[in-house]
Amino acid sequence: MEQVGACGQARPPSLPVSVRVPGQARGAQPRPDRVPDQARGEHTHVEPSRARPPDPPVEPAPAVVSAQPSTQPSPRPAVRRHSVRGQVLDALRAALADGQLVPGEVYSAPVLGARFGVSATPVREAMQRLAAEGAVEVVPNRGFRVTLRDPRELAQLAEVRALIEVPVVLRLARTVPPARWRALRPLAEATATAAALGDRAGYAESDRAFHGAVLALCGNEQLVMVADDLHRRARWPAADNPATRRAGLLADAAEHTALLDALIAQDLTAVQSLVRGHFGGAAG
Repeated sequence: MEQVGACGQARPPSLPVSVRVPGQARGAQPRPDRVPDQARGEHTHVEPSRARPPDPPVEPAPAVVSAQPSTQPSPRPAVRRHSVRGQVLDALRAALADGQLVPGEVYSAPVLGARFGVSATPVREAMQRLAAEGAVEVVPNRGFRVTLRDPRELAQLAEVRALIEVPVVLRLARTVPPARWRALRPLAEATATAAALGDRAGYAESDRAFHGAVLALCGNEQLVMVADDLHRRARWPAADNPATRRAGLLADAAEHTALLDALIAQDLTAVQSLVRGHFGGAAG
């Protein structure tokens, strides 16, 4: 492969990348008072010179980026702490969705840390994030209390979501071609699968993915982020009766499928009815 100097001149293939000064011992470092031409990006010329004794060993010069690609792997960035916090956050959200963390109860970070096999620090960090989302509230010197949302608050959140999402979906129904809607079919099917299993945590995430993908078609990233935050806040408490929970999830997932069918058929009347009814039921 040709090497190119700073002036854009091609370096002959026979010229090695690192040029050893004649008379210099193999492996010896360059003189500290001479900057290697490669460090300046200049073309290196080797001129004959009189033989001289090898230079004595000196301190290594600052590292110079080699023209040859390194075979050593780059050090892995330190993301372990962030990864642990993210995993704990996902686990806490799943526990909230499944009702394993009971609304009104107070949980301490050390106890939850022992449950997840981590220290209390990432649990506190994840709980602070959940507190910002309104899922828990801080109890000084005790821990975090799971928020107990009443029907009125859930209805208000559903109303705000409808004010944002309904007009966007109706506008998209007039402009997005059917093929784009068909591409979202796997996301709707994922909600149906989770509903059939009664998997509340899995349904919450697949439902969020479906709504996010629909809104993303508008191209407004800020709107998608605001709607996603509202979606997290509007998660309804888990029903104690597994049969009731499963029936509610199945009905909600069926609305996703029906909405996609109407969008693909470009049936604006059906789209309007379905999308308003979806939020009117305070579902996903």
